[in-house]
Amino acid sequence: MNTSRTMRACALAVSLIAGAWQGAVARTPNDQLVIGVSMNNLLSLDPAGATGNDVVEIACNVYDYLVELDPLQTTTVRPGLADSWKIAPDGRRITFTLRQGAKFHSGNPVTAEDAAWSLQRVLKLNLALASPWKSYGFTAQNVAQHVRATDATTLVIDLPAATDPKMVLYTLGTSVGAVVLDRKTVLANEKNGDLGAGWLTTHAAGSGPFTLDEWRAKEVLFMSRFDGHWRGPAKLRRVVMRHMTESQSLRLMLGRGDIDIATGMSVPDIEAMKAAPDTEVHSVNRGTLYYVAVSAKDPKFADKRVREAILRHLVDYDGINKTVMPYYGVYHQRPVPLGLPATLPEPGYKLDVAGAKKLLAAAGHPGGFKTTIRVVAESPFTNIATSLQASLAQAGIEASILPGTGNQVYGAMRERNFEIIVGRGGGGAEPHPHSSLRALVYNPDNSDQARLTNFQGWRTAFIDPKLNQLIEGALLVTDPAKQAAAYQEVQRRFDSEMPAIQPISQMVDTVVMRKDVRGYVGHPSVTTRLRDVHKQR
Repeated sequence: MNTSRTMRACALAVSLIAGAWQGAVARTPNDQLVIGVSMNNLLSLDPAGATGNDVVEIACNVYDYLVELDPLQTTTVRPGLADSWKIAPDGRRITFTLRQGAKFHSGNPVTAEDAAWSLQRVLKLNLALASPWKSYGFTAQNVAQHVRATDATTLVIDLPAATDPKMVLYTLGTSVGAVVLDRKTVLANEKNGDLGAGWLTTHAAGSGPFTLDEWRAKEVLFMSRFDGHWRGPAKLRRVVMRHMTESQSLRLMLGRGDIDIATGMSVPDIEAMKAAPDTEVHSVNRGTLYYVAVSAKDPKFADKRVREAILRHLVDYDGINKTVMPYYGVYHQRPVPLGLPATLPEPGYKLDVAGAKKLLAAAGHPGGFKTTIRVVAESPFTNIATSLQASLAQAGIEASILPGTGNQVYGAMRERNFEIIVGRGGGGAEPHPHSSLRALVYNPDNSDQARLTNFQGWRTAFIDPKLNQLIEGALLVTDPAKQAAAYQEVQRRFDSEMPAIQPISQMVDTVVMRKDVRGYVGHPSVTTRLRDVHKQR
């Protein structure tokens, strides 16, 4: 850690806090960006195991990817550390040529060996971010054979199983597990054969436009410009991310100029700032989905009729999307995101208490039952859970809400130890139907030992071999129109088999910022890269 940088960053934080207490009209420094953001779900910075949206904005600014997706045309793959690549005619090999002259923050050169080792590390540690690679056929045992450097600038990825190579490129451009690590620096901090996992929890070893100075959990994170970046220095000298969860505090500090950007604000506060003269609202649709899920390991929810009663008839889709989700999400009930050719029209599920009661009675629960709803203790999750609790009660289901941190809520889901969860996830980063279907419902091994923790299908203990086959088959169809039709068949199977998870809204990422911030372009897949952001005053 750079001590002088940390001291300067701490001094900045102290001055900002002091300004807030004094009530003075403040302006953040011209060359620094101060972001108010909730870090409740930021648990680790290790690219092999860091999950959730909160870590993505840090990863895409501290690290570089081999390729990047265009923020406006997300199916367009652009060069990153790799300045070119070739896909073999049979689609089973992708050969990347890395650009020369790129350096890590340590000064070490970026090589193809670093890129190969970074992907190998993800599979060997077998944490959450290994899941997409395992779905392509990679394992801890075969990854060194299939992902290898043939020289300092050539990386070869041989696909162990037939798949759509576009999907692999999309994953390389969006997954936190695809960033390129400084192998020498990480291994210098290895302890007890952990491949640097302990150290990378709170540190970084990247080549991105910013270096990580310090992260204090649920307090503050500091990044400084890396002047040696291969694209040239970023326009900002420093980025400060402050942990803030109270919408009114965000509104107050943004209005006064104590922060430049605010995320996670409530709808009324966003509306107020939208009308303010010095601030503006930016929204971008993300592929991530808000959902309600039940555990099929629970005998009650193993019954398809109970799942249908709750997920199709006792969620007030219209009310939630009209009153809770503005600026957070848009109405969507399909497992394939909006905007893709394969996405079917909405099925139109609505609150239907009478229909739910009939299904519950047929399943042996005429008087309902008691259950729990786990939910992250912040908007809009708690509001969705409260709505769900009320509609469940109309059918005789007494649900207690168990609010908690992201680690508590999703940790219980990863351990398959829950009843009902209101959550957000389901892939969608890659602009491809397989991204969401793999994350939401694909489950090739329902055993506890499989530990497919990044697949909601496994987390909810729902498995349908036919659905798995359809998802696997659609991925291999090369004709675009036929592939879209195959994914539509997957969605119809999803409807008929009633999986244990149901999308209710597609995520909208909304930030409110000062009008003097320039160059901020919201990204549907990896949040915003800040290298071109600056201020015009």
